[in-house]
Amino acid sequence: MLVWVLAWMLFKVLISSGFSAGVALGSASALGVACSVWGESWWRRLLIGAGFPLSLATLVLSSGPTLIPAWAWLVPLGLLLLVYPINAWRDAPVFPTPPDALLELPRHAPLADGAQVLDAGCGAGHGLQALHAAYPQAVLHGLEWSWPLRLLSALRCPWAQVRRGDIWQADWSGYDMVYLFQRPESMTRAVIKAAELKDGAWLVSLEFEATHLRPTAQYRAPGGKMVWLYRAPVAAL
Repeated sequence: MLVWVLAWMLFKVLISSGFSAGVALGSASALGVACSVWGESWWRRLLIGAGFPLSLATLVLSSGPTLIPAWAWLVPLGLLLLVYPINAWRDAPVFPTPPDALLELPRHAPLADGAQVLDAGCGAGHGLQALHAAYPQAVLHGLEWSWPLRLLSALRCPWAQVRRGDIWQADWSGYDMVYLFQRPESMTRAVIKAAELKDGAWLVSLEFEATHLRPTAQYRAPGGKMVWLYRAPVAAL
């Protein structure tokens, strides 16, 4: 928000000083792009850098001949909030698990038939499908806060038990494996939750390491993403 405000201030100052609209637009957009390096991830950098030109386009379209009502721009925001609720903003957006990322997992973390496996934050069901390919005899559970994504995941994975819920409030103690594809900032919370796991259970994280825990195993999946495995009782570094 700060970067967007600064970009608009620069745009207004340049226009009032007699510069052309093109120069003002280019300078303000360049400011946003330069400040986007502050973003901690590619999607944050995209939001920071694209905020000013998108807001300017919205203003032009709303006041131009098309006469798009101002409230119409709340529709995409409403859809975004529906799919990605505010209380989930601290967690990862929809990061699909590659279909072959977990195929090697049983070699490092064998599970008995009927093992209870949770995809914590199952999104649209990509992680559940990858887990199903790796452990076809396991009982798979999906937990997702966004109800549209929860519905989509249930439709795509009818063999899994998918329900709506907060992964950080849920009880992890009944599962033989908990799988995560979150973000680095979420891994501290995952470390705390890992204390709930019963002895012998597994915490599996795609790409992001729980840096406060000693990994039991790790491997690089096809495509280059790391898979980190921690077996309970987890050991702190």
